[in-house]
Amino acid sequence: MTDTHTHPYLEQFKDGGDEAVKRAIDAGVTHMVLPNVDGSTIDPMTALHDRFPANTSMAMGLHPTEVGDDWSQVVDEMETLLNKGGFVAVGEVGMDLYWEKDRKKEQMEAFARQLRIAERLRLPVIIHCREALDETIEVIREVKPTVRLIFHSFTGSPEDVRRIREVCDPMFGINGVVTFKNAKDIREALPEIGLDRILLETDAPYLAPVPYRGKRNEPAYVVTTCAKVAEVLDKTPREVEEITDKNAKLTFNL
Repeated sequence: MTDTHTHPYLEQFKDGGDEAVKRAIDAGVTHMVLPNVDGSTIDPMTALHDRFPANTSMAMGLHPTEVGDDWSQVVDEMETLLNKGGFVAVGEVGMDLYWEKDRKKEQMEAFARQLRIAERLRLPVIIHCREALDETIEVIREVKPTVRLIFHSFTGSPEDVRRIREVCDPMFGINGVVTFKNAKDIREALPEIGLDRILLETDAPYLAPVPYRGKRNEPAYVVTTCAKVAEVLDKTPREVEEITDKNAKLTFNL
């Protein structure tokens, strides 16, 4: 299985993520995509990848909640790294107006800039979109990227899926939220998305699935999300595992 969005290199994992990666491998999660957050997370992310090169891949980008006054300089530095290669995607980038409403303009500019970098390098883009679907769609419509887009941690409704598909044909990252009791929208959206456009993820250390909700999430728990997706779509976990794993390999050229 593939966890297509996980951050076991963050400070919540005291050992740099080694034990969490080992537990994931033991659980059958043999590959993990590690998206970057900001300038401070590049070194720990790279260090974890260097320790598990066969089981991890990296994405490089500036998270929207980390867009500050110096965002352009930070993106310049990240573009230099991307130019050197070794990354499977640009991300995690996008829009977040839940935590940070005052920098909407800067977020949109940073998102557009990173979409253009991805287009130049022919890399897929991992998109963070929270309370900002209108703005996210606006930037995509402006830039018109032709590379594959991934709506990470998607929790929207069937109508949201249809709105997004008016501007692009993306993949949708489904994580532990799908197991939450109040997550009716995303469960109803799964048939609209279709299994051929679903990627499994954890977003560890955040959003642990039931029955681990409230605890630190980790890549091994993607197995639980797989089981829930299978239940909702009336498939076997094995079918979901095989198809989403194929989706991940094609999306990230693994």
